[in-house]
Amino acid sequence: MASVKQISLGVHDDARAAEFWSRALGYVRRPPRFDGDDWIVLQPAPGESGSAIAMDVSQSPPQDHPRIHLDLQAGERPLDEEVDRLVSLGARRVDWPHYPESTPPGSDPYVVLSDPEGNIFCVEGRRD
Repeated sequence: MASVKQISLGVHDDARAAEFWSRALGYVRRPPRFDGDDWIVLQPAPGESGSAIAMDVSQSPPQDHPRIHLDLQAGERPLDEEVDRLVSLGARRVDWPHYPESTPPGSDPYVVLSDPEGNIFCVEGRRD
């Protein structure tokens, strides 16, 4: 059965994107695999779980309503506190027209943000 090896994000400035995602997720940069390997790939710190994220330089603009995006879990931190932390790292709040009127039973509320490159992602978690 297949599994997710890494997620590739299209970005204009791979160094800026890597800085944001590294600080947002606590990921570390993977060393180049060979001479001339200029992809920036972030991976979980040793002993941590998660999929790697590769920064793919792209000239195409980010989509307002992407078909694929990252969903983050706020973890132990309350949702609004984690959102504030991500915004302090360079994320921006998105005026998202598709929030549900109420949180469905058994699920957590979420907030839609974009990274410094304009890629949309969601953060879900508990509210205090």
